[in-house]
Amino acid sequence: MDGKTLILKALNHENVPRTPWVPYTGAQIANLKGYAADEMFQDVDKLVECLLEADVQYAPDGLPVMFDLQVEAEILGCDLKWYPNTPPTVCTHPLANEFVLPTRRLTKEDGRIPIIMEATRRLKKLKPGIALYGLVCGPFTLASHLRGTNIFMDMYTAPEQVKELVNYCEEVVSEYAGFLVEAGCDVIGAVDPLVSQISPASFEQFLSAPFATFFERLRSQNVPSTFFVCGDATKNIPAMCATRPDAIAIDENVDIVAAKKVTDELGVLISGNLQLTITMLFGSQQDNQKAAIELMDTLGTHNFILAPGCDVPFNVPPENIVGLGMAVHNKEAVRKALETYVKKDELPEIELPDYDSLDHVLIEVVTIDAQTCAACGYMLASALDASAAFGDKVKVVERSMMYPENVAFMGKIGLANAPSMLINGEIKHVSLIPTSETLETEIKAAMK
Repeated sequence: MDGKTLILKALNHENVPRTPWVPYTGAQIANLKGYAADEMFQDVDKLVECLLEADVQYAPDGLPVMFDLQVEAEILGCDLKWYPNTPPTVCTHPLANEFVLPTRRLTKEDGRIPIIMEATRRLKKLKPGIALYGLVCGPFTLASHLRGTNIFMDMYTAPEQVKELVNYCEEVVSEYAGFLVEAGCDVIGAVDPLVSQISPASFEQFLSAPFATFFERLRSQNVPSTFFVCGDATKNIPAMCATRPDAIAIDENVDIVAAKKVTDELGVLISGNLQLTITMLFGSQQDNQKAAIELMDTLGTHNFILAPGCDVPFNVPPENIVGLGMAVHNKEAVRKALETYVKKDELPEIELPDYDSLDHVLIEVVTIDAQTCAACGYMLASALDASAAFGDKVKVVERSMMYPENVAFMGKIGLANAPSMLINGEIKHVSLIPTSETLETEIKAAMK
């Protein structure tokens, strides 16, 4: 049974002989051929070259053609900032100053859509046994790209406009998904990191209907779907499943064992949740293999796909992902090799700031990485926006988990999830982006 068949059977909730494996590699595969990420994301030949190398080295059952949540936003008027080691990030929001519903639609010739469609066609021809994942930006995150952090206040002050904007974004990404299916994608994933940053009530109010519509459109085409979310989405998993995707994909912020009990009951496959930083980035090959085997042993082969929690960081050593493929395809041999292996704790010793002696309010935003994680980026942006009026009386610091000292910080402060926000060392917001009004009130209170 080839990887594509295995994935499609798993997504159809059939029993499969082993756990399917999908490395959500985006920028990371540029490393395999010595390219910068921004080169690969804008050149179809380099993209295909890197995808083919990822197939050789990582032995996947499925691969995303491109993991970039800014494709639609760029076409709709958002300016992007490009980096050599991550996907681009949105740096302007065309609706930030005037909340007017857009009317533009995407075409197959817009932006980087031709690159992605051509890469899909080539991969389909060269590697017919791999399940190709076509990823679109989820409608709420796309709406946030267009409106900026204002959207979190708009949900209270202009709810009907927010609904209209999200519905528009659903129509846009559904049309884009159709282009990807036409090019040959076997699975469509809606990647919406900001879903973890709102309450179940807000999900029901703004997102239940458009997501249900999106997945129904795919179902009518007999195309399986996945609902990707980053951050601690535990509170919204039942509502996500109620929109009827074939699968949901979660990261390390979610207890996958508890979550699978919910998804199994609701007839949805779950995918995840290898740790992006602690294991994949900072761990050894053996650490990754051990984590994979533990997940496969615990979750079994039914309604589960082994995968990273989200887009793999650029600097993850290729040998770690190679090791994961080995653990999937030769589980018992790898298990035997790991019998005497003991993980080493190599996080640095750190000192916390002397919060009581600060002459300013210190806001620390703990992120996976604000450049690559949309939820993290908007959490950081909310802190920067709210602090701007206070000048040098407020300092905002990002603590990205891409650096081991910030992972050590999380352990020392007693924080388990990202993105989160602390004010003068006190944890204030965990996987929930505050409104500017809330944050300004908290800043003023911290000044007293």
